[in-house]
Amino acid sequence: MDARKGNIYEILNGNKQFLIPVYQRYYSWDIEQCRRLWNDIVEMQKKKKVGHFVGSIVNIAEQAMPTGVQKYMIIDGQQRMTTLTLLLLALRDYAIQNPIDTTINARRIDNMLLKNEYEVGDERYKLLLTETDRDILTKLVEKKPITEDTKSKLLDNYRFFAGKIADRELLPAEIYESIGKLQIVNITLDRAVDDAQAIFESLNSTGKELSESDLIRNYVLMGLEPFEQTYVYEYLWRPMELLFVYDTQDSAMDRFFRDYLTMKLTRIPKQGRVYEEFKLYHLNCEFGTIRELCQDLLTYAKYYTDIVFKRSSNPVLKALYEDIIDLRMEVSYPFLLKVHNDFAERIITQDELFEIIRLCISYVFRRSICDIPTNSLNKTFATLRNEIRTDDYLNSIKAYFVLRDGYKEFPNDERFTAAFKTRDIYNMRSRNFILSQLENFGNKAPIRIENYTIEHIMPQNSNLSSEWQVMLGTNWKEIQKIYLHTIGNLTLTAYNSEMSDHSFLTKLDMEGGFKESALRLNGFVVKQTEWTEETIRERAQLLADRAKQIWAFPAITEAELAPYCAEKKTAERYSLATYDTNAFTKILFETLDRRIQNLSPDVKREFKKLYVAYKLDTNFADIVFQKQRLRISVNMKFSEVLDPKGICRDITGLGRWGNGDVELFMEHTSDIDQVMEIIEQSFRLQSDGE
Repeated sequence: MDARKGNIYEILNGNKQFLIPVYQRYYSWDIEQCRRLWNDIVEMQKKKKVGHFVGSIVNIAEQAMPTGVQKYMIIDGQQRMTTLTLLLLALRDYAIQNPIDTTINARRIDNMLLKNEYEVGDERYKLLLTETDRDILTKLVEKKPITEDTKSKLLDNYRFFAGKIADRELLPAEIYESIGKLQIVNITLDRAVDDAQAIFESLNSTGKELSESDLIRNYVLMGLEPFEQTYVYEYLWRPMELLFVYDTQDSAMDRFFRDYLTMKLTRIPKQGRVYEEFKLYHLNCEFGTIRELCQDLLTYAKYYTDIVFKRSSNPVLKALYEDIIDLRMEVSYPFLLKVHNDFAERIITQDELFEIIRLCISYVFRRSICDIPTNSLNKTFATLRNEIRTDDYLNSIKAYFVLRDGYKEFPNDERFTAAFKTRDIYNMRSRNFILSQLENFGNKAPIRIENYTIEHIMPQNSNLSSEWQVMLGTNWKEIQKIYLHTIGNLTLTAYNSEMSDHSFLTKLDMEGGFKESALRLNGFVVKQTEWTEETIRERAQLLADRAKQIWAFPAITEAELAPYCAEKKTAERYSLATYDTNAFTKILFETLDRRIQNLSPDVKREFKKLYVAYKLDTNFADIVFQKQRLRISVNMKFSEVLDPKGICRDITGLGRWGNGDVELFMEHTSDIDQVMEIIEQSFRLQSDGE
């Protein structure tokens, strides 16, 4: 490793070229980072500072040639190097446009800092970026036209610097001088000695943080031989990146990798540890080569982006994707990836795919109407693939949903319709989605919800007019309080402001009123001569019946459900009486059981044949009864557990009832706090994975 302190002029000067390898992310600095750099330059100049450190550039020197350009592969520092190049470009272009200002030599910048004057082709350029970035930077260097609708941070930041130079906060000569004062450590690695990946990871733990997908790309591509690296990037990785919308590419790809791993592992990687989890997955996955792994990633990225960006030539599937996005069903993505792949492999039919997606939508929607907490949904969908029977695919999913209870319940028709009629729909985030679905269900000429506003038939004004008070009766205030925002009193109109607080009969007959509305939501309304508690309740029932069809409960016969009921009964047939206990161990158990269940309402206790299991979606602790004590298994790796009191044993590879590699004992009620310290670590390991 050779590290030298210098500036951008010293680094770029000479017959050399800096290349950005394919595994590096695109240029990603925003105007905010450029503004900070500009402010540093201004402050340094105005305060007459001798220098300002801006970071390092880490590169690997390619094999030197007797003649031609010496090339360096940048593994860290492309953001600051590219940004300084954009500033130099803006300064050069200012000098070209203002020849009267002789303090800046445009030709010197061009031939010393931007180009290798006597070279041709790609070797002509000091800095060669990847893919689209390369073309745009080259056009800026050569002053070639760029189409107006081109989206690029390179262009945004170039224009920012050009504007700052034009403002003349500093003179051009002062800017050029200040750029030379920016101190950079240029680190050149020895390919044969230095571990580029390890150095890359350590260097990128500071500065503008790399996204999880940036780190994964580097990990996947950096270690490949040049030919294989080029093939994997051009035919697998780059096509995958292009599936994601440019403006949100980093964040969307980060979410994809987390959902992909969740689907593969049936557990949720912790936020901020997706890269580490991906490396572990790669070491133990079913794929023999990086090429095979990347082909799998490309396949699933296609399913993922189809959902996220609502892409499908099939109108039914596209509409289902729109519903998923409207309901913000990100928690379902890992399971839906699995289902889409099974459809692609012809394990299920297209109609079965549609029905499974509809079941997931109904499950999420009914739970939201019934106000069931959502914090368990991600784990439910993460592990749902484990419930699939390939020989009875659709029924196994239906049975799973039907047989859920407690916090995983799929609300039945009775509970759903009761909640739907009384729920404050107006203040739900999904209110537009609900009204749009109710209007368009079975409608051959569907409306666009964006063209309408929500109308309260009985007005919101707390001081209702005398006409409304008479119509509603003496308890009008209570009726308004109970029914105002419920589905029975809500509709759609294109004339919300005109309707305002008018009486019901005026709203019916006015220009643009309900009687002129072609909306199916107003079909019941226009037949009424008054609007009372009774009519609101009647309309709510009609709409609830329609909602019950739109967001249907799983349709499965008793015969189809019977095998799954039998399995559930088998799983539930054990109780505390199953175990060989005594008065002392019962006291120990009751003390510990109470503390574990108090960790969260999501904790589920199951009596197994040989032990008691505590789980969120998978076991985090198991209890076995012994003669005078409880043996506890904790579902963690022994190396992960924090055990300052040394009460845990490593049982890795040993045959024990229960799950995990950590064992400890509870011999007295006074042990409860130290035992719970260990159990809580396993509990947090699962709950923090959300």
